[in-house]
Amino acid sequence: MTVADDTSDDHGHHLPAVQDFPRGFGEASWWPFITALGGSGFYIGAALYVLAQRNIFGSTTLGGGLFVASTAVFLLGLYGWVYHAFVSDFWNREADHKHESKLRWGMLTFLGTEIATFGALFVYYFFLRVGGLGDIGIHLTGWLVFANTAILIASSFTMHYAHVALLNENRKRFVALLGTTLGLGLIFLGGQVYEYYEFLIHENFGVLEGAFNNGFYALTGLHGLHVSLGAVLLGIVFGRALLGQYSSERHVSISTVSMYWHFVDVVWVFLVVVLYVGASL
Repeated sequence: MTVADDTSDDHGHHLPAVQDFPRGFGEASWWPFITALGGSGFYIGAALYVLAQRNIFGSTTLGGGLFVASTAVFLLGLYGWVYHAFVSDFWNREADHKHESKLRWGMLTFLGTEIATFGALFVYYFFLRVGGLGDIGIHLTGWLVFANTAILIASSFTMHYAHVALLNENRKRFVALLGTTLGLGLIFLGGQVYEYYEFLIHENFGVLEGAFNNGFYALTGLHGLHVSLGAVLLGIVFGRALLGQYSSERHVSISTVSMYWHFVDVVWVFLVVVLYVGASL
């Protein structure tokens, strides 16, 4: 009979353990679970807020407070995860192309789950429209949505050419274009906040005023949340770029963030065509 060898180097690295906290990639880590806990709190907080608005359960303060607290937990988990996985020993480890390939496939898998999430909301929206429940009562396709679209598409180009500049070892151009991408993303978020202000205050287009309103704010709000996350990731890699990290041989973080940013850009274009232009037609 074979007896398990508890002295193996791999022992204890399949599941998170207290003694592993808060180490990064290659060992068990609690950071992904902290990040997931914060992410789930977004939905719970939003649901409690909606229930309180309808006088079903709880208070709006509870839902809003949980959403804000979940944001802090999510960002803390994301920071710990990224820092200990990629940043802490960046200068000491050698480039591992096999490992980088796995990370890219991991990002593709994650984006696949995101497509499913957005797909579920789009199905909800299409049922509203087909069933005649989506009364709009507002003109959605103003100048702002097209300006925001142009800004986000431009940011996709600057992100792509920033990556190209890095591969060509043109660091000055890489850093400049990466910073431009981050700036354009923040401008887009500012434009979306302004659009919400106009709809909510001047147009009386409230979140709970109708079925179409629910679908509109759910889809655009979810996308805005993803752009915000993308801006956080861009801020992290931009800070690292200013410190002199990344090269043509070591750029997996830039590659995966670029994939994510292109994804949110494509989703926005689809949103504009289906939700804004489609609703107007």
